[in-house]
Amino acid sequence: MRKVFAVAVLLEILFLVRFGSALDRQPNADYRARRQALASKTSGGVVLLFAPTEAEGPNAVYGYRPDSDFFYLSGWAEPGAALLIAPAVEAKGKDPARPYTEILFLPAHNYAEEKWTGPKLGPENPQASSITGFDHVEVLDSMREDLVRVLPQMATIYTDVPAAGETSNSRTPLEWLSRANAFPLRLSFQDVRPLLASLRTYKDAGEMDRIRKAVNASIASHFAAMRALKPGTNEREISALMQYEWGRRGCERPAYAPIVGAGFNSTVLHYSDDSGPIQSGDVVVIDAAGEYSLYASDITRTLPATGKFTARQREIFDIVLGAQRAAIAAFQSGKSHLRRDQPNSIHNVAYDYINSHGKDLHGEPLGKYFIHGLGHYVGLDVHDAGDYDVPLAPGMVFTIEPGIYIPEEKLGVRIEDMYYVDSSGKLIELTEELPHTADEVEHAMAAR
Repeated sequence: MRKVFAVAVLLEILFLVRFGSALDRQPNADYRARRQALASKTSGGVVLLFAPTEAEGPNAVYGYRPDSDFFYLSGWAEPGAALLIAPAVEAKGKDPARPYTEILFLPAHNYAEEKWTGPKLGPENPQASSITGFDHVEVLDSMREDLVRVLPQMATIYTDVPAAGETSNSRTPLEWLSRANAFPLRLSFQDVRPLLASLRTYKDAGEMDRIRKAVNASIASHFAAMRALKPGTNEREISALMQYEWGRRGCERPAYAPIVGAGFNSTVLHYSDDSGPIQSGDVVVIDAAGEYSLYASDITRTLPATGKFTARQREIFDIVLGAQRAAIAAFQSGKSHLRRDQPNSIHNVAYDYINSHGKDLHGEPLGKYFIHGLGHYVGLDVHDAGDYDVPLAPGMVFTIEPGIYIPEEKLGVRIEDMYYVDSSGKLIELTEELPHTADEVEHAMAAR
């Protein structure tokens, strides 16, 4: 018995050391504020979410990544947890009053498994509440009793309700709880994701700090690519170099599958083989960036393999850059929208610029070669959750990324930068240190 207790204590100490040096978490108060903000949106409904379990099978190769919504609310990055958030409600009928309640449920220790996966925080640890920032931390096995205590006779549970064909972290545990009679007879489920998306649309100061770190590490990787890229190198060499550069600056992983596409591959939007040669005369689209403490960045630059654009490559590059600048010039905080065909759409501004400047080899306008959206939110996911029906406003982080892709000419150009709307409504470019014009790109490549 003493030996088992000693092992448990040692594992707890090892966990605390590992936890302190893992992700760059925000203060616990930030996550609590988000939980309280979500609770205020549920009209008395209870939030119940489950984290993924330990990565298994092919996914285990890449390690465990927390669910973004779960991490946003909890700051908790270990697998197998669950959380319950119940807003305060007044007494009604046979249901007593309920104070604001939040519980983080942690799995019971499996010491044999922890030899393989590392030490985990146990719910029995007296420091569990102060470490996690939750009012209550309990063992996962006690969830049924807590739900019976918290849920009224007619209840609404907000969780990640899957659409047809979708997977859900909550499906299996909710089915088990239903079989265990944890729920009242009059129960409805609502999808919590729209409520979370509305909250995640706006980034707080701590999120901005982590996004900037991801961006700055990724900027350094793009400069490294500019110095290394030349005819005779391979797309994969450049991708590997960039991952090394942002990794040594604190990023855990790529924010998405890196794209390094030369020649014809520059015209393939989601090209990710990164296996082809880079030849003289190619342009190379590099869409690659890192993730810092789960916060993404997203940057694209288009480079000439030789370090000098041809006249045609420069023409198309300048049109794409002009479209980006036109969209920026049209931006108005509280009015502009990212998506096409919305009021004050900066997408439409960029499209109109492309369609009215330059021609393809057949004399046709270039608008048909701009085949994707102008931008998207960035945060805990590279295509972050957010409300696209509201205008761009303070606290939002997004990309502006026009592009032209002409397969017939083996010529693709995309320029993608990240922007933030500050508290005064000013549009701030997070990637301003990178070269933007064709001359600036050539100058940066000449410095290798």
